[in-house]
Amino acid sequence: MQLRVTSSALTIGVVAVALLSTYLSSTIRDGLFEQRLEEVLLESARSTAQAQATFTSAPATGTTQVQSLLNDTLPVLQAGGSAGREVFLWRATGSTAPASVLDPSTAPQLAPLVSADLRASTSTGDGQRWQSVAVPVDGQEVPGVIVGATVDVPVAGTYELYFLYSMEPEETTLAFVQQVLGIAGAVLITILAVITWTVTRQAVKPVQRAAEVAERLADGHLGERLPVRGEDEMATLARSFNEMAASLQDQIQRLDELSTLQRRFVSDVSHELRTPLTTVRMASEMIYAHRDDLDPVLKRSAELLQTQLDRFEDLLADLLEISRFDAGAAVLDAESRDLRDVVTSAIDQAMPLAEHKGVWLSATYCEGSATADIDPRRVERIVRNLLVNAIEHAENGPVEVRVAANAQAVAVHVRDHGIGMAKDDVEHVFDRFWRADPARARTTGGTGLGLAISLEDALLHGGWLDAWGRPRQGAAFRLTLPRRAGIVLAGSPVELVGAEPLERGDDPRPHEEHGPATLPALDALSTVPVTHHAPDRGEHP
Repeated sequence: MQLRVTSSALTIGVVAVALLSTYLSSTIRDGLFEQRLEEVLLESARSTAQAQATFTSAPATGTTQVQSLLNDTLPVLQAGGSAGREVFLWRATGSTAPASVLDPSTAPQLAPLVSADLRASTSTGDGQRWQSVAVPVDGQEVPGVIVGATVDVPVAGTYELYFLYSMEPEETTLAFVQQVLGIAGAVLITILAVITWTVTRQAVKPVQRAAEVAERLADGHLGERLPVRGEDEMATLARSFNEMAASLQDQIQRLDELSTLQRRFVSDVSHELRTPLTTVRMASEMIYAHRDDLDPVLKRSAELLQTQLDRFEDLLADLLEISRFDAGAAVLDAESRDLRDVVTSAIDQAMPLAEHKGVWLSATYCEGSATADIDPRRVERIVRNLLVNAIEHAENGPVEVRVAANAQAVAVHVRDHGIGMAKDDVEHVFDRFWRADPARARTTGGTGLGLAISLEDALLHGGWLDAWGRPRQGAAFRLTLPRRAGIVLAGSPVELVGAEPLERGDDPRPHEEHGPATLPALDALSTVPVTHHAPDRGEHP
């Protein structure tokens, strides 16, 4: 801003000085010319009157006397005026001077400066006539003025008398004035630049300091404050900024304390619930083991109790995991593993559910190595959660798994062709306890924390977990992980939206498929036929 303000002030200053200098130079030039012209006209009028008086009083009667009169008068006229004045005497049209009388001139080489128009105007005999001319002096041209008038010479008749005045002194004066104006303008612009820079710096420096302190506050240094000096507007701004920072620090600290208490409460409650849950689990298992001895109503109640206890244990486990992420206590137990082995293990665990739901489950692996430094337990949990969600929501379509790799990353892509999601739902699919249809009760599916935990697991690896969905077109999830710690992902080796769905009746036996253009031929693992109706998306079992 300081540079912009200074540049603007300089631009305006240069334009103003240029306009002012041009105006002053033009005014001074016109003034010098008008003043000199007035002097020239007065002087030439006096010289003309003097010449006419000389000619009138002269007793010349012959040609020789007239020539002598003209020759004698010319030096007198030249000496009687300004220095450097030249004089020309030419017989006018209709003059009665004998042909033997010559036209005298103090500077014959300058005679061509008298134009025909000026001679025609002067020959009328109606007062003085003048014209501006360029006088050659030492190979250069300087401004000048020629003034003409008529005089009557005895015996010779009417003559044209011309005076040539050089305005070189005035031009020198004008050049000096312009030089002074140029120097004064440059000094003025320099002073203006220094003043503008100084004033702008005084205004901008506190703003820059405020921006630096604001950046420090944004980085978490809540104790940063602006120095307060004086009682001016900047000091008032600094005090207001410090008050705002103190208020924000107080609120952030209170929110941080509240968040810590909430995380501790969730963790403590989750731990404390494990003891009574274990007791209830033991009693439930005893009842469940003897359910065949109970009447049908009690038998159904024992089965429901067992199912809900399983969900309760899953919820407690997920709550404990979330609390570790929130507390920053989650640790990555990384080792070099082939992602294909981890995905195969997750598929094996999901196969019973796929058989129960009757879902076609196919997988394609890249031909090259997919080895990366990963935590197998966490990655397997992510893939298993994505598979179970896809199977639960696949309806009559297949579920396709794709594993791909490049030099920087490995990726798993899970695609179903079921009920899908709206674009707005995709933005919230990783939120905790979020449901696409909030009106439905959570009686099916998982705890509502599965995808949230999966996202945290992916971020813990330094990777991505992306989602895509369209209503009635299915959904796709892509997990991308760096091969080595410290690699910043710039892309994924597989596109987010997967291959086209398998048609019903396709051969489910192992076959070859082709993935994206960047992948080699891939081999299918297994498929299973099916039909089902799926619950809401966003959970794992």
